Amino acid sequence: MNTAKTKTSLILACGLALIALPAAFAGHSPEHSAESMFKAMDTNADGQLTRAEHAVGDKKMFADMDTNKDGFVTAAEMTAAHSAKSDKPAKDEMSVVEKIKMIDQNNDSKLSAAEHEAGCESMFTKMDKNGDGWLSQAECKDGHKMMKNK
Repeated sequence: MNTAKTKTSLILACGLALIALPAAFAGHSPEHSAESMFKAMDTNADGQLTRAEHAVGDKKMFADMDTNKDGFVTAAEMTAAHSAKSDKPAKDEMSVVEKIKMIDQNNDSKLSAAEHEAGCESMFTKMDKNGDGWLSQAECKDGHKMMKNK
């Protein structure tokens, strides 16, 4: 995988987590700011995200999107999950197809749990700018901005 695709994949993976986790943990909220998404993922409310919190959220997000429980998330399933939460993509946000394509390692136009997990884990590492093993709210906010700027 080339460097540009890897970087975009990392950004995408975190973006997917940031978009879906509020609904996964706290029901739909009309507020989709980086701050509200961070709070939804910060399950112990300590102001930091651990790898474990991030991983739990990623798995929950994948399970919620995989509505037919076949172990894969298709563009239709992702679109339906976003629609169910009344998510409307920002005009500068990637399409669902583009999001899948960026972390779809075998180019089958769908995401396996392993592909999704690998992308989310890579994004955690990429966003952890100071390398302390935790994500601050600022680090997540920066990751969210990168996702919008593709």
